[in-house]
Amino acid sequence: MPDSKAVHGSRGGGSQRTSIPTFYRQVVAELRKVVYPTQEQLVTYFIVVMVFVVFMMVLVSALDLGFGKLVFTIFAGKSDT
Repeated sequence: MPDSKAVHGSRGGGSQRTSIPTFYRQVVAELRKVVYPTQEQLVTYFIVVMVFVVFMMVLVSALDLGFGKLVFTIFAGKSDT
């Protein structure tokens, strides 16, 4: 496992708390490492997610309709009167 000062503390002690300014500096340093997607990537991801969600909605709806009809067919019972 890699030794990280953020995980283990800066002094090596197990119960040392990080001061608020140090914590703030670490947060800002980590946020500088974030790679944000371009607008083109964002649009592509959005379209992929929407297609997947619509596909899953259609699949679940079809299964619900099919199982519903199956259950009504099994339990409906024909009355001769």
